[in-house]
Amino acid sequence: MQEDSERTKVRFSSGDTECVGWHYRGSNGACVVMSAGGAVTKEPGTDRFARRFHAAGFTVLAFDYRHLGESGGTPRQVVRIPEQLADLEAAIAYAATLPDVATHRIAIWGFSLSGGHVWRAAARNPRLGAAIAQTPLTDGVTAAAMSGRHQRPLAMLRYLGRGIVDALGGLVGRRPLLVPLAGAPGTVAMLTTPDSRDGDRALNPGNRYPEWQQVVAARTGLRIALYRPGRHAAHITCPLLVLVGDQDQTAPPEPSVRAARRAARAEVVRLPGGHYTPFLDAHEQAVEAELSFLQRQLLGSVPADEARVE
Repeated sequence: MQEDSERTKVRFSSGDTECVGWHYRGSNGACVVMSAGGAVTKEPGTDRFARRFHAAGFTVLAFDYRHLGESGGTPRQVVRIPEQLADLEAAIAYAATLPDVATHRIAIWGFSLSGGHVWRAAARNPRLGAAIAQTPLTDGVTAAAMSGRHQRPLAMLRYLGRGIVDALGGLVGRRPLLVPLAGAPGTVAMLTTPDSRDGDRALNPGNRYPEWQQVVAARTGLRIALYRPGRHAAHITCPLLVLVGDQDQTAPPEPSVRAARRAARAEVVRLPGGHYTPFLDAHEQAVEAELSFLQRQLLGSVPADEARVE
C-alpha cells in the first residue's frame, strides 16, 4: 500500500520488534488507535472506519501487530495474545508523541479479537479518553462452544490435532502449520461459523487488498479458546462503547453485554446481523454511533493540568 494525501507510513518499536502503521493527521487534537481482529491486517480491518474518523477531524493510528502485515516479527502469521497486547500498549504510547495529539484525548478501537484486547488495554490504561470494542471476542470459552456447533466432529478433531502439532513445532522453531481463517463446516479452518465466511466480502470486497493473507497458524485457535478478556471489565474506568451483533455466531453478544454492565462508564449498541455487520448492512449505524461517542467523550473541555503534546 502506497502513502497518499490522507495518511503516511509510520514505524514504532514494541519490545524488540518494529510495528508499522498508518498515521492520518487530524485537526481536533484527538487520536484513535486502531487495530484489526485476529490475523486481519490494518488495511482491510480499519480503512473504512479510519477514513470516516479522519474526515471528522480525528488523528488515526492504524497498525499491524507483529508477525502480520508490514510489521516485523518471525515466524509469520502467528497470533500471540500477550505480544498483541504489548503492541497495543506500544501504539498507545506512540500515539501520545504524534503532532497535535492531546494525551487525554486518545481512544482505542478494535474489533473481534482486538475488540477483546480493548477490555484488557482499557483496564490497564485508566488515562485513556475512550475505548471502542466492536463485535469483540469477550469470552473465548463461550465462543468456542458456539463455534463447535457449526463444525463436524471429524474436522474438529483434525483441527485440534493440527493445532497441537503446530504448537509443539513452534517450541522447536518449526514453521507454522497454516489454516484458513474461515471455511465451511467439515473443512480444517480456524472458524466455520456461518457469519465467519462473510469476512472476505466484508473486509476485502473485490479483492481490494490482495496482500492480505487469510491464513493463520493452527495453534492460534487453541489460545483464543481460552481467552476471556471480559473478566477485566470491572477495572475499566474510561468511557467504553461496546457494539454487538445480535446474530453474531463468531463472537457471541451476550458475554459482551454482561461484561459492559460491570464497567463503570459503558454504553452498548446492539446491531442487527452477524459478526461483520458493522462492515456490511449496519455500517452506517456503527460509524454514526462510534463518531457520536468519540465526539462526546474526546472533544469536551481540556483539563487545566493537561498539556498538549506537540
